[in-house]
Amino acid sequence: MAVGDYDRTRPLVDGRVQIDGVDPVGLQLVPEEMFFRAFRHEAFDVSELSFSSYCVKLAQGDCPYVAIPAFVSRAFRHTSIWVRRDRVKTPQDLKGRRVGIPEWQLTAIVWARALLADDFGVMPSDVTWVRGGIDEPGRPEKIALQLPPDIRIETAPEGDTLSAMLERGDIDGFIAPRPPSRGAPKHPDIGWLFPDPTAAAKDFWRRTSIFPVMHVVGVRRTLVERHPWLPGTLMKAFERAKAVALEQLSDTSATKVTLPFVEEQLAGARALMGPDFWSYGVPANRPTLEAFVRHHHAQGLSKRLLSVDELFHPSTYEAMRI
Repeated sequence: MAVGDYDRTRPLVDGRVQIDGVDPVGLQLVPEEMFFRAFRHEAFDVSELSFSSYCVKLAQGDCPYVAIPAFVSRAFRHTSIWVRRDRVKTPQDLKGRRVGIPEWQLTAIVWARALLADDFGVMPSDVTWVRGGIDEPGRPEKIALQLPPDIRIETAPEGDTLSAMLERGDIDGFIAPRPPSRGAPKHPDIGWLFPDPTAAAKDFWRRTSIFPVMHVVGVRRTLVERHPWLPGTLMKAFERAKAVALEQLSDTSATKVTLPFVEEQLAGARALMGPDFWSYGVPANRPTLEAFVRHHHAQGLSKRLLSVDELFHPSTYEAMRI
């Protein structure tokens, strides 16, 4: 079982939460390694998966994993868009510009393009996209894609990185799950597109009720065929692990993360988004999931428009109630 090292997955790895009928070998890996190994080599029985990569493979009809709606990674991606502020003052200024991306199909970038399109009228075809590694040159696209003809993608020069290109001014913007490296973050003309991304994200939530999903949990399809009870029991365990994490976070006798104002931020999240602000399952997340599959298809990633009701194993759409 490969998952990231998060408070909401750690109880499954260290044994505080048991998975009924399963004795897992837990691996804690960074997303890039998990996703590469999962989709290139099917290396894991259970793996955290890029939501976008999963949808690409599902629409193609050859996905080796069946997903459960345990959304172990979520993020508002207003902080993922960096620009040369000496050239780009507003989102609309990105039209006609060159923007660097590590891979076209990364979930964070799907969401960033979605908010640019829906909120500011900046369509994917309005931008020239430059694909390359953030810190290391030569990053490949994990999954072969056939994109619409109006999408313009260039490859970064051999031996170059997006961070260096942004710093030199060879590209006008940068979108990625990680910030640019080298001297780019300290460059006086480089910064977030949204000066106050938290305020922008809160406004986005109030208008849309969308809390973007980044990663789902996948179970090897052949394993599910042999053990059809497995997705349901995994969903139960991931829900419990998240509950343990929130119990710990709410215990303010000693702060569990190395940040000030944790109690205030937790209260603020609940006031804005409700008590179950990081919800798992389909019913509470249908607006988010519907928006994603719509944009995923519009951006040329899923060859057909997926239905929310086909994304996850049927046993995870309902749960026992007492």
